[in-house]
Amino acid sequence: MRLIALLLIATPGIIAVIGIKLIRDALFNVFHPVFFHIVIQGVFGLLCVIGGIAFIGGFILHRDRKRNLTKGRFKKK
Repeated sequence: MRLIALLLIATPGIIAVIGIKLIRDALFNVFHPVFFHIVIQGVFGLLCVIGGIAFIGGFILHRDRKRNLTKGRFKKK
């Protein structure tokens, strides 16, 4: 069970790291031929970073709610 949780956390983390690399490459004009334009590459990298961080945050919040570790602010009504 812990291995599955580790894979669930590691996969979006790797996607977020790839997104950071794509943003950095877009800022320094390193073009990857998969994308049609450098702006599309930067926007896709930004979406990868936001999506990866949001998934990790949601996973941690769900786990903490299940174990009753959250304060009153994050409790379900």
